[in-house]
Amino acid sequence: MGTNANIALLPVDGDLDVTAVATLRASIDQLIDGGCRRIVLNMAAVGFVDSAGMGLIFREIRKMRSAGGLLSLVNVTPPVMRALALARVVDFAPVSANVGEVDVPELDPGAQPLWRHVIRIDPADMGDARAKVETLLERLDFSDDERFDAKLAVGEALGNAVDHTDGTCVLTTVAGYPDRVVVEVSDCGCGMPAPGEDLPDGQDLPDGPWNERGRGIKLMRLLADSVTISPKNSGSGTVVRIVKLARREDDATAEPSL
Repeated sequence: MGTNANIALLPVDGDLDVTAVATLRASIDQLIDGGCRRIVLNMAAVGFVDSAGMGLIFREIRKMRSAGGLLSLVNVTPPVMRALALARVVDFAPVSANVGEVDVPELDPGAQPLWRHVIRIDPADMGDARAKVETLLERLDFSDDERFDAKLAVGEALGNAVDHTDGTCVLTTVAGYPDRVVVEVSDCGCGMPAPGEDLPDGQDLPDGPWNERGRGIKLMRLLADSVTISPKNSGSGTVVRIVKLARREDDATAEPSL
């Protein structure tokens, strides 16, 4: 189980039936009671869910919602997806099938953002930075869950940047497009272990100072549609680029104000 403040990735190891419910309930309740507000259940190893398992899922969805958080299921196998759809779990929580990497269309080279804002991060007031990012995200037609995930992914990137630098040179650029938001978090730290090496989606981190942040980066990739990490074009430092797609038609033409 990987955790980082208010985010957790929890693997479900085997079928979710009456014999497994108590153990999983204890793990989820411990996270929620400890302040975790975003739990991702990795269902890749689950081939069967019975009524006790369904009841547990509904219970924990309600408990997390009442705490102001979000629980979702990822890497769901086709048989389990059919069962979740019949039980209408998919109507109450984000559920994604095990379909491999999401294909994120490249932006047209000539595409201009509807708006773009640069935020200088005060390491002593990370909450202010997250609030500004959330205000910008509200200008896009994301669902509440999509906005929640985008905010947490950006917050994780900000935490990483401040954690491995003194935090005084961290910048965040948020750009809104008709079909997505693109967020870049840059710092002037030690940079990548191998200058010029990019880390595309799904590639493991090399050994070095970034390795300890590996779980956080995996969580970002669960929360966003694309996360890439590369050295800055000039000087020392790293750029984390996060893309979150808008799944619905949106009207994001207004210039946001902070």
